[in-house]
Amino acid sequence: MDLKSKSKTAVVHGATPGIGLAMAATLAAAALASASPWAHAAQELSLERWRSYTGVSWEPPRDGANPAPFAGSVNAPIAGIHFDARGRAFVSTPRLVAADAPATLSVLDLDATSGPARLTAFPSVRGNSVSAAPEAHLRNVLGFHIDRRNGWLWALDQGFVAGETEAPAGAQKIMVYDLRTGRIVRRLGLDGVADRRGSFLNDIVVDERRRVAYVSDSGLRSAPRNQAAILVVDFASGRARRVLDQHPALMPEPGASVVSHGAEVWPGKPLVLGINGIALSPDGGTLYWTVTTGTRAHAVPTRLLRDAGAKADAISAAIRNLGDVGGNTDGIVTDGDGNVYVTDVTHNGIVKYDPRSGSMARLAADEGVRWPDTPAIAADGSLVFTASNLNQHFAGAVKAGEERYELWRLPLKRQPGNKD
Repeated sequence: MDLKSKSKTAVVHGATPGIGLAMAATLAAAALASASPWAHAAQELSLERWRSYTGVSWEPPRDGANPAPFAGSVNAPIAGIHFDARGRAFVSTPRLVAADAPATLSVLDLDATSGPARLTAFPSVRGNSVSAAPEAHLRNVLGFHIDRRNGWLWALDQGFVAGETEAPAGAQKIMVYDLRTGRIVRRLGLDGVADRRGSFLNDIVVDERRRVAYVSDSGLRSAPRNQAAILVVDFASGRARRVLDQHPALMPEPGASVVSHGAEVWPGKPLVLGINGIALSPDGGTLYWTVTTGTRAHAVPTRLLRDAGAKADAISAAIRNLGDVGGNTDGIVTDGDGNVYVTDVTHNGIVKYDPRSGSMARLAADEGVRWPDTPAIAADGSLVFTASNLNQHFAGAVKAGEERYELWRLPLKRQPGNKD
């Protein structure tokens, strides 16, 4: 497989014999137009299937051959990705389907372009132990943040693993590591602001100058009355606060469903997920988020979130509805110019929000993308995102040996100061 070959932006579902390419393109455009209000965004870009892996492995290669895939690869989908200043790619493999993966946070070898994804546990296999002290080891990481300013990695630990109805005491936490050495810099406990049964600590973003973390609690395990909220965590004091608890802008939108590749996700037991991806403006002054069971993006000034004396009504009044993204969403990231990029799981692509003009437009889409998850800005200024068919994995619909964990890339204009 040529991993650097580009897929077309619009794909026709099975070309009909006798219909020419021009007609096929017209039909594809019409189908996209009926599916999304952003189908007519000017000059959609082309997505590149950058890496495609057959499972994952924490084994080293031997004699130049690909390592054997981890036996439970189908239960260890790659979800999160972020890059450090050296260009290293860190990825998360959440223990939501099974708990037996050697690590939930790892460094990905980008030089390998075939076989399973080659992973090295970070900070170590021992540091990712499920059986060791839950307050000091990584158990289940979905979201994490690479702090280039301070040289740290902030790992958000959901605390519980597959098969547990409640996170052990002390397991819900943020672990801050030195990127160079893997040494623990600080542990920030979250049990005081997150419910060990009902919370679902989904994503994290960090104001690196102020050393303040913002966490999205989707409350998925308490659905349909999701205990959704934003957690504000101060590194210096170690204090954490819960704000906008069950606010409508963070909750699943009434009557909304989640659709991927034309089908409802988990019919009969639909996905009910509130706030998911979150991102910060470059100056740290604005927090952005989206709701997966819904289609809208929102923003709020962080000065209110950081102010322990701010009234709930004042914070609520300051929330801005940024408009319809055009589909259901997952991850979100900003670039150095403040543009916001959101993954659209309904239309298999990327949507851009421009905070200066207030415009929302789809940049690219590809039928080959299956559940675009976490986007990140790479060192070269391109946008890279994971796509691992997560909804099907969590439904148990992917057979062992048929899993494909992919990284897609979207070239963007190089901008000074870009960071994920």
